[in-house]
Amino acid sequence: MKRKIVSFHQDEEQHWVARLECGHNQHVRHNPPWTNRRWVITPEGREAAVGRELDCRKCDEGRPPD
Repeated sequence: MKRKIVSFHQDEEQHWVARLECGHNQHVRHNPPWTNRRWVITPEGREAAVGRELDCRKCDEGRPPD
């Protein structure tokens, strides 16, 4: 299910995590060549990504907010 990004924070290992409008969190790593999310490595890139939709598997599974 598509959900919009509302904010970002870092986890205990300093990886970026998107907070989605549904209340779920989702890691958004830039880990080429498997995951190419160059936008996550700069403050400007993350700011521009607010409002972008991501697939939320937790919503698909009917899980409660994090």
